[in-house]
Amino acid sequence: MKKYLLLYVSLQLVHVFAFGITGSKPDSLKTTFNSNYVLNVKKLSSPVIIDGKIDEPVWIEAEKADNFFMVLPIDSGAADSKSEVVMTYDDKAFYLGFTFFDELPGKRIMESYRRDFQFSNNDNFLVFFDTFLDQTNGYSFGISASGAKWDGIMSNGNNINLNWDCKWESKTVHYEDRWVTEMRIPFRSIRFKSGATKWNVNFSRMDLKRNEKSSWAPVPRNFSTSTLAYTGVLEWEEPLPKSKMMFSVIPYVFGSVTKDYEAGTEADYKKDFGFDVKLGITNSMNLDLTYNPDFAQAEVDQQVTNLDRFELFFPEKRQFFLENSDLFSDYGYDVATPFFSRRIGLDAPVLAGARLSGKLDENWRLGLMNMQTEKVGNLLARNYSVVSVQRKLFSRSNIGFIFVNKESLNEPDDIQDYNRVVGLDYNLANKDNSWKGKFFYHQSFDERKDVSGQYSQGAYLRYEKRNFSLALYETSVGKNYNAEVGFVRRTGYNFLGPEISYVWVPNKRVVSHGFSLSSENFYDVDYKKIDHEHSLDYEIEFRDRSEISFGVSDYFVHLMQDFDPTHRNGAKLPAGSEYRYKGIWFEYESDNRKAFKWEAEVTRGGFFNGDISVLEGEIGYRLQPYLNFEMNFSYSDISMPEPFSDNSFWLIGPKLDMTFTDKLFLSTFVQYNEQIDNMNLNMRFQWRYKPVSDFFIVYTDNYFTGDWKSRNRALVMKLSYWFN
Repeated sequence: MKKYLLLYVSLQLVHVFAFGITGSKPDSLKTTFNSNYVLNVKKLSSPVIIDGKIDEPVWIEAEKADNFFMVLPIDSGAADSKSEVVMTYDDKAFYLGFTFFDELPGKRIMESYRRDFQFSNNDNFLVFFDTFLDQTNGYSFGISASGAKWDGIMSNGNNINLNWDCKWESKTVHYEDRWVTEMRIPFRSIRFKSGATKWNVNFSRMDLKRNEKSSWAPVPRNFSTSTLAYTGVLEWEEPLPKSKMMFSVIPYVFGSVTKDYEAGTEADYKKDFGFDVKLGITNSMNLDLTYNPDFAQAEVDQQVTNLDRFELFFPEKRQFFLENSDLFSDYGYDVATPFFSRRIGLDAPVLAGARLSGKLDENWRLGLMNMQTEKVGNLLARNYSVVSVQRKLFSRSNIGFIFVNKESLNEPDDIQDYNRVVGLDYNLANKDNSWKGKFFYHQSFDERKDVSGQYSQGAYLRYEKRNFSLALYETSVGKNYNAEVGFVRRTGYNFLGPEISYVWVPNKRVVSHGFSLSSENFYDVDYKKIDHEHSLDYEIEFRDRSEISFGVSDYFVHLMQDFDPTHRNGAKLPAGSEYRYKGIWFEYESDNRKAFKWEAEVTRGGFFNGDISVLEGEIGYRLQPYLNFEMNFSYSDISMPEPFSDNSFWLIGPKLDMTFTDKLFLSTFVQYNEQIDNMNLNMRFQWRYKPVSDFFIVYTDNYFTGDWKSRNRALVMKLSYWFN
C-alpha cells in the first residue's frame, strides 16, 4: 500500500505543478488554450437550402472562420490551402457551410462514398464540437471530397468513436478551383446544455494534393486536430433553444439460415424481431434500451497470426454499446480493464438490455448498464450490471468509480457463480495537454473465499511537447485478479515501462525524423524479472507522405506456464525455462495519395530457442470513389529445434469494398489463415434507404484448407427503420 500511496501523492504533486491549485470554474469563466479564437454565429433570418451553394443572404452576412493554420507537415505558419467556414442556426438545427479552395491541378483524392471514411486517405473537412465546455467529450462531423459523411462521438479529449451514427444532411458540389459543402445538423441529434451561449469548436482540413493538414484554431503538430484542449470558441448570437427530449425507436426484423457441416447438424432456420429505443431523459442524459438484438451486420474482425502467449484484443463494434462508451470502458489500461463489452453475448445470445449514460451536470457523469443473456444448453442465463460515476476535477481531469457484476440466474442453492469488480480511477490532463496521467486501483470478488491477490493497480505519467515526450508506466496485477467481464491479458505480475522520444522537423525533403526508446519490464509478485523487451526505433517521414521506420529489440522471457510458440505442434516449452534473443525490423509505407499504395514490414531475429522471419503488410488500389481493393498479408517462418518441427504460416486477407452511391454498399472480405486451417468468406450488402435505416444481407462461410470443404455457413437478412 505504501507504493500505491506514493504513486498517488506523486500524481497529485504533478497535478498541482501543472495546473495550480484551482477548483472547477463556472462555464462563463472556462477557457481553452485557444480561447482568443472566437467565431460569432448569427441566428438564421431566412431559409437555407442544403444544395452545396453558399449563396443565401445569411451566408454572405455571416462571420467567416478563415486564415487556417498549418498543422502538418509543419506547424509554424499559415496554411497554403485557403479555407472558409460559416455557421448559422435556428430553433431546430445548426448549419455549416465550407469552401475549400483548390488551385492545384489533378483529381481530388476520395476513396469512396463509405460513411466514416479514413481521415488520412481522403481530402476532407472535420469539425469538433465541445458542447458542454469540458474539453473532454464532444461530437465530430465531417465530409470527404466525395460527399461521404463522417460522424462520431468524442471522449478522453481527442478520441473519436466512428461507430456512432445520427441523422443529419449534407450536400457537396465541386468547382474547378474549389469544393463546397453545406450541412444541416438537428439539435436533437446531439446533447448540449439548454440556453447555452458558447460551445468550443475547431475546424480541420486535410488537403492531400498539397500534403497539408490545417486547422482554424492552431494545434501543435504532435497532437491531433481533434484535441479539444486546442479548440476555439463558438459564440451564439442568442441562447440556444431548450434541448428537446429525444425519442427514437429502431425496430428490426431479421431472418437467418445456418448449417454446421463440421458437426453434421441439419440446417437451422430462424426468424425474429427486435428493437432499440433511444430516450433523452434530459438534455445530456440518454437511455438506450434493446430487446432481442442482432449484431450480424457488424463488421468482421481482421484476423492475425497468433504467436502470443496471451489473449488478443479486438475492439467493440456493436452500435448499442457505443454512445458514452468511455464511461464504461476507459477504466484501467487496455491490457487490464474491468469492463469489456464484447464479453456480453460471447457465449449466449443477448435477450435484452438497458443503458443510462450522460451528464448529470457540468461536473458529474453517470453510466448504468444492465444486460440479460439467454439460457443455452447447460449454460445458465446470466445478468451483467455496471455502474460508473465520474467527477470532473480542475480544468480537464476527473476521478471515476466503477462497479461490475456478473452472475448466473436460477442456479442451484449449493452453487455460487458470480464475479464482481470495484474500481477507482483518477485521470489527469492539463490545459495544453502537455501533461497526461492515470492512477487506478481495482479489486475483484468471486465465490472463492479468503483469496489474496485479487487486485489490479496501475499508474502512468506522460509529458509531451512539440519535439519531445517522456512517459513512465507502472502496473501490478495480482495472481487471483478475476475480471470475467473485463479484458486482462495476464495476471500475477508487476510492470515498469519508461519511454522517451525525440523528433526533428527540418521540413525539407525529409519532413520529420526521430527516435523512440522504450523498455518494458515484467516481474513476478516477488519482483523477480520474468520478461523484458527493450526497443530502439527510428522513423523518417518524407514530403511525399511515404515513411520509413526501423528498429532493434532485445527480449528476455521466463515462462510461467508450458507454452507452444506455434500454437500447432503439441510439443511445449516447459514452465520455468528462460530465453534471451534479439530481433530487428524494417518497415516502408508508400505515398497513400496514389491509386496504388502498399506497405510492408520485415522482421528477423530469435524466437525463444529458435529463429523467426516475418513478412507482413498491405497492398491497396482504388478506383475512386467506387472501388477499393485491399489485401493484408502475413508470412511467418519459424525454425525451432526438436521436438518442434519447422512451421510457416500464410495469412492472406483480400477485401473488396464497392460503394455504388452514398446509400448502396457491397463488401467482400476473404481471410485465409494457415495457422488455424481455415478460410473465412464474409460478404455484406447494405442499402441505406432512409437516414440511419438499413437493409442488410450478410453471407459468411468457413472452409477447411486443403480439401476446401465447408465447415459452416450462414445467411442473414436484417431490415431496420429509425423512427424519431
